[in-house]
Amino acid sequence: MTPELPRRTTGAPAAGPAPRYAAWRGLRPRKAWRYAGVYGPELMLCAGVARIGPAPQAFWAVWDRRAGVLRERTHLRPTRAVALPGGALRIRDRGVEVDLRLEADGEPVAVTSPHGRHAIWTRKLPVRAVGTVRLDGVARAVDARGLVDDSAGHHARATAWRWAAGVGRTPDGRAVAWNLVDGVHDDPAASERTVWVDGAPAHRRPVLFAEDLGRLTFREGGELAFRAEAVRERHDRLGPVSSDYVQPFGTAAGSLGAGIELAEGFGVMERHVARW
Repeated sequence: MTPELPRRTTGAPAAGPAPRYAAWRGLRPRKAWRYAGVYGPELMLCAGVARIGPAPQAFWAVWDRRAGVLRERTHLRPTRAVALPGGALRIRDRGVEVDLRLEADGEPVAVTSPHGRHAIWTRKLPVRAVGTVRLDGVARAVDARGLVDDSAGHHARATAWRWAAGVGRTPDGRAVAWNLVDGVHDDPAASERTVWVDGAPAHRRPVLFAEDLGRLTFREGGELAFRAEAVRERHDRLGPVSSDYVQPFGTAAGSLGAGIELAEGFGVMERHVARW
C-alpha cells in the first residue's frame, strides 16, 4: 500500500473525477456505487446504483412522513427505474416518479484509504434537491437538502460499517449536514467523518455508535440522538456474496460535536455487513 494513504481532500481537489480502478485486483472485483439521500420535514428519500464486479444493483425508497407510508424497491438486475446521472435523481417505479435536480450545497470531501491490501475511495457532497415527487400521480414539490455519496475501489472480502448522514439547522439558523462512520474510511486523522456548517466542512474524530443505532457519541464532546420512524432492511445471499443492512429514516437531536447543537435534524442511520 502506498505510504501516503489515507488521504483526505476538500474543495476543488476533491471535486475531480473518481479514480479509475481495474475491474479486478486478484480475486477482488471492483465495487462502485452512487447514493443520493434527501432528508426533509415532509418527505425523505434515497436512491442508489451500484455494481459489484459485473453484477448491477439499484434501489430506492421514499418515506412520506405526512402519510406515514414507506415505499421502496431493490433491483438485482439491469433496470431503468433508477437513474443518478450527474446532478440529477430520477425514479420511475411502482407509482413513484421522482425528478430532482441535485445542486452542490457545500464543499465536497474525498478520502482514499487502504482497505486490506488495496485502496478504496469515497466522495461526500452536501446537496440541495429541487424538483417534484409524484406518488400515485399526486405531485409534491421538493426543496430539501441531502447528501451524495460516490464510492469505488477493491474493498476487502468482509466489510462492515455503521454510518449516519443527515441535515438540519442550529438554533441560530446555520445550515448543517453530517456524514459519520466507523468501519470504513475511518482513520482517526484522515477519515470521511465530516460536519458541514453553512457548507464549510470540519473533520471529526472517531465516533461511537450505539448498537441499536439510537445515538452516537463524539470524541469532541456531545451526543447525537436518533429517533427512527421507518426502516429499510434487506438480507441477501447470492452465491459467495451476501449483504445485510438496516437503514432507518428518522429525526436527530442533540449535538454534532465541537459545540454544534441541533435545533432540528433529519436523516438516516445504517448498519451494513457484506461479504463480496
